[in-house]
Amino acid sequence: MKTLLVTGGAGFIGGNFVRRVLQTRDVRIINLDALTYAGNLQSLADLDSNEQHIFVQGDIADSKLLHSLFAQYQPQAVVNFAAESHVDRSIDGPEEFLQTNVLGTFHLLEAARAHWLELQGMDKEAFRFLHVSTDEVYGSLGDSGLFSEKTPYAPNSPYSASKAASDHFVRAWHHTYGLPVLTTNCSNNYGPYQFPEKLIPLFILNALDGKPLPIYGDGSQVRDWLYVSDHCDGISTVLEKGRIGEVYNIGGHNEKTNLEVIDTLCALLDELVPESKHRPHAQLKTYVNDRPGHDQRYAIDAGKIGRELGWQPQETFVSGLRKTVQWYLANLEWCRNVTDGSYRRERLGLKL
Repeated sequence: MKTLLVTGGAGFIGGNFVRRVLQTRDVRIINLDALTYAGNLQSLADLDSNEQHIFVQGDIADSKLLHSLFAQYQPQAVVNFAAESHVDRSIDGPEEFLQTNVLGTFHLLEAARAHWLELQGMDKEAFRFLHVSTDEVYGSLGDSGLFSEKTPYAPNSPYSASKAASDHFVRAWHHTYGLPVLTTNCSNNYGPYQFPEKLIPLFILNALDGKPLPIYGDGSQVRDWLYVSDHCDGISTVLEKGRIGEVYNIGGHNEKTNLEVIDTLCALLDELVPESKHRPHAQLKTYVNDRPGHDQRYAIDAGKIGRELGWQPQETFVSGLRKTVQWYLANLEWCRNVTDGSYRRERLGLKL
């Protein structure tokens, strides 16, 4: 049975990846997560009885712990989701993003390299280190064009700068030391178990409570939206078929302005919660000052992963958003439990 070391596997994308891989493949997963505010074991409660899922609470910057996990479990691959990931939080407190996204990735690379150097023969050839990153490292697009794997990096926020740095470290560990790495850069994810500071779950909960739906600037910012299970399948595909040292962009082919996202979400809530006293939910839209340094447009060219590895997203934006809204409506208790008092759906990213 193949063993994967998955870091950040109690977070939004990492948790969905862990669950999906265990459902579709015969693997053992060592799940390392520091359980910061956005990582929560309640998101993995359905895996409590699964003997192929071993959870370890810890930090990827803890070299001693990392070396012990490699020695004990002998993983054939590492999938690195561990990251601070919210742009507004990076504006308020950038140091945490450097600690986790840059130094943490460095320590993980070093532990993986030490483990890889001890392997022999086919075990050494088969080992992989897959680093999960973001399209935000490419900066901002104009009205046309797409981010490709060859697009120069131009990060504009502390978050994207920290992810760009981690991407460069991964690349360097391959070119300098020969570590067999893969990197994926994804567009905006949405779906079940996303912490309610991000746009879609935040607006679902605010709309249900009759609270304002704060739209940054004029709402014309464009993002490509990727349903999280599609992203997880893309990562699995890259892990199994990707060429060592290569970067693969994973996108949903769903460019939408923020205003289009909000209007679609409000229409779905009107339909799925007909008894809501806040209908039509679009009346809750409120325009606020834009985020400092807000990138205008992201759009991914995911042609490479399609051509080379045969991956394509399965969900449209409307079908994925409907599934997402239905999940949150059915799991409001989860939302209440993970929002434990440290985050009250207030606006972040204003500490300039």
